[in-house]
Amino acid sequence: MGGEPEQRAYRTESITVTFEARRCLHAAECVQGLPEVFDTAKRPWIRPGNATPERLAEVVRRCPSGALQYELVDGGTATPTGPPRSPEVPPGS
Repeated sequence: MGGEPEQRAYRTESITVTFEARRCLHAAECVQGLPEVFDTAKRPWIRPGNATPERLAEVVRRCPSGALQYELVDGGTATPTGPPRSPEVPPGS
């Protein structure tokens, strides 16, 4: 098959961000929300160390397709502003 892996992970000591290209709708919520982290002109295009884990999680939750996900290193996925958005789990479930 070849090509890019289905899912890529970008890690810091505090947070891991995963990206699944085939799910991406190119809504650019990530690029607009944190251009210092999400820069499609650079490789790697996701640089999670350029923002706080809290701010990064906040922007990842805006991803309308769920192509971006995150996990805090301590095992949690919730932040003070709420749980991450996941298309597999409908709201209120």
